[in-house]
Amino acid sequence: MPRLIRLYIVNVAIGFGIAAAFVGMMLYFNVANLWHLVTHSDKGLLAVLVLWLANGIVFAGVQFAIAVMRMKDDDDDEPRGGNRSPVRVDMTRPVPVKAAARAPRRR
Repeated sequence: MPRLIRLYIVNVAIGFGIAAAFVGMMLYFNVANLWHLVTHSDKGLLAVLVLWLANGIVFAGVQFAIAVMRMKDDDDDEPRGGNRSPVRVDMTRPVPVKAAARAPRRR
């Protein structure tokens, strides 16, 4: 299996695990009376599944993005951009510039 595919699968699994812990804590701490709503409804299990799935998609995406951004690339260490001399602008005195303003004539 290619390393990138393995990296993706591992980080998605971690993200869904974090989402399971997050939904579990939401139910345990009864955020917005969620435990009561889930346990006293016939669709409570479906609601928990959808909540876990939606949070899992978000947390998996964030987890994978963090993993990709943490990948080190050694080519970015040296400076780039050539040997241009810096442009020095005197910002203390503005210089007026003439510009022609043309408007259509009214009848």
